[in-house]
Amino acid sequence: MRAVEAKAYGGPEVLSVTESADPVAGPGEVVIDVAAADVMFLDVRLRGGWGQDFFPLEVPYVPGGAVAGVVSAVGDGVDASWLGKRVASRTAASGIGGGKPIGGYAEKALAKSETLTVVPDGVRLTQAAALVHDGITALLVADRAAIQPGERVLITGAAGGLGTLLIQLSRAAGATVIAAARGAAKLELAQRLGAQTVIDYSEPDWPEQVRAATDGRGVDAVFDGAGGDIGRAAVSATAVGGRILGYGNAAGDFADFDAEAAAAQNITIVGLFELTGSEVDWNALHDRAFAEVAAGRLEVVIGQTFPLHEASAAHAAIESRSAVGRTLLTV
Repeated sequence: MRAVEAKAYGGPEVLSVTESADPVAGPGEVVIDVAAADVMFLDVRLRGGWGQDFFPLEVPYVPGGAVAGVVSAVGDGVDASWLGKRVASRTAASGIGGGKPIGGYAEKALAKSETLTVVPDGVRLTQAAALVHDGITALLVADRAAIQPGERVLITGAAGGLGTLLIQLSRAAGATVIAAARGAAKLELAQRLGAQTVIDYSEPDWPEQVRAATDGRGVDAVFDGAGGDIGRAAVSATAVGGRILGYGNAAGDFADFDAEAAAAQNITIVGLFELTGSEVDWNALHDRAFAEVAAGRLEVVIGQTFPLHEASAAHAAIESRSAVGRTLLTV
């Protein structure tokens, strides 16, 4: 089969297509004939050598932690009725809060049967691949925030795959949405999806703009997909008694929130690891995400797709910050 390998740590040029043996399903595993593979910002960071303390990868490796396609083989202990079904899943090596997001940039990928979700009619495999990470995270964050009608919500990284879903979920909950992103194209997308106010956070006074948009009060909730200095600055745009849910690092790293300043304003901060506890029913979240898309209540924004052999171009698009929505490889 064809697979994309990161031959070394470095720029997008270290990614190249290679021929490798087809994977063999072990106990509790299946082989998926991949139709689409998710390309995450995390993939880009890991390819550059970041995160070795959390994801100790050895080169060469095949990137990619989520795929959608058709089950073509099952291992011992797996019900044969999975054969031929359209499914989406994180890869066998990947995991929530652990594992390694590898194995997905290939014509065939291994997955654990326990993480498989059947892709319903009305949902394309490309959409399903985009939802493996973003769909469950968006619902998880929205559920934890428990947005009430009339509340004001700030979403950073609003034009990414996750941010675009959270705009829609917040609007459906009756919130007033302030979307923060970088550049006119991303802000126009956020507005099309329902954000009432859009703010470019490349402007140094952007938190003050958020305050102004809320008559000086600040927002009730922040969904921070940007992280870094952008996420940290969002504290100053949050109302007394508000909450911040930080799950992203699109700005380069997770936000190092000023806990003292937040506590002084009675602001609750919920980080990624607090969100992704062991009690979460991930398969149920997958099913909900797919059902929302199948019913037409949730739009999956796939901003750019690349064939498998152009994985380097996909990484370059994300790295240049020109990508919007979700980026996928198609096979």
